[in-house]
Amino acid sequence: MTERHKRLALHLAALTASVTLCGAAYPVPPHPGPGPGPGPVVPAPAPDSPAPVDALVPGEPRAPGQVVYLMDTPDQVLPPLVYEPTAAEEAVEPAAPAAGVERLVEYVPGNEVGAAACSRQTGPYQRQVERWLKLPADGKQSAADCAAIRRFQTDHGIRPNSGFAGPATWGTMRLLAARANPNAAGHCPVRKTRIACVDLDRQIMWVQNRTKVTFGPVAVRSGRPGYATRTGTYPVYWRHKNHWSTIYNAPMPYAQFFSGGQAFHAIYDNIYSTVGSRGCVNLTYSDAKRLWGALAKGDPVHIWGRRPGA
Repeated sequence: MTERHKRLALHLAALTASVTLCGAAYPVPPHPGPGPGPGPVVPAPAPDSPAPVDALVPGEPRAPGQVVYLMDTPDQVLPPLVYEPTAAEEAVEPAAPAAGVERLVEYVPGNEVGAAACSRQTGPYQRQVERWLKLPADGKQSAADCAAIRRFQTDHGIRPNSGFAGPATWGTMRLLAARANPNAAGHCPVRKTRIACVDLDRQIMWVQNRTKVTFGPVAVRSGRPGYATRTGTYPVYWRHKNHWSTIYNAPMPYAQFFSGGQAFHAIYDNIYSTVGSRGCVNLTYSDAKRLWGALAKGDPVHIWGRRPGA
């Protein structure tokens, strides 16, 4: 066995229990094959079996018995093998998320989980949240700060409403500030046709036609450190409603690819999780489903900025 195959075997052994797609963990289901339905189960490789040269191409339909290596490589760098989905495949809607998945859940320190009392700890977005609430922006948690933050969290359905200034609270504030005019800074070019705008700084996206916003803004989750979402302008070159990542053996519902293997797609997870994607622009299931109807093949996608912390 070569050293490369030994490393592959170790990766596979470590990842067969669960896989990661754009930062969200999923149990490994049977591989779905080229269309909807459970399809064949992909077996583990024999110790000395070579990796297919195209084993890292995301979304490639696999025949029974072929090997899929789960590699810790930059997610969605390689473009998927595109094909024209059949009408029957397009008629199948991706599975809806479990109840409660899209609720606003705040990440809090472990010792505060389940606590009903006001948080005494300073959150990572304390100063930004204080400015939004027109409080003294000293970046330190006080009883008055916590009470004001808790009121905001309660009003907007953020749980737990402990007053901790975390990503869900600050993300909700950013989204509210952007609703009236998301392109106030003029970072997204105004065109005579439709364009999708992705602001990595604020972790939001919208669609506009000339100056009219036709979709959003909505919250997104872009690439984590080492797996940055690429900036620039790209066309939507392939749409696959029931896409499946064969790199991570995980679903990418309502996938709309715009740069190599990077795409808009839904996740079955908290959009405000502290861990970013592996390159894709993640949306909630309901937002990705609506975006599917708001964009078309060939529409440009303009991306700028940098994800905080990435």
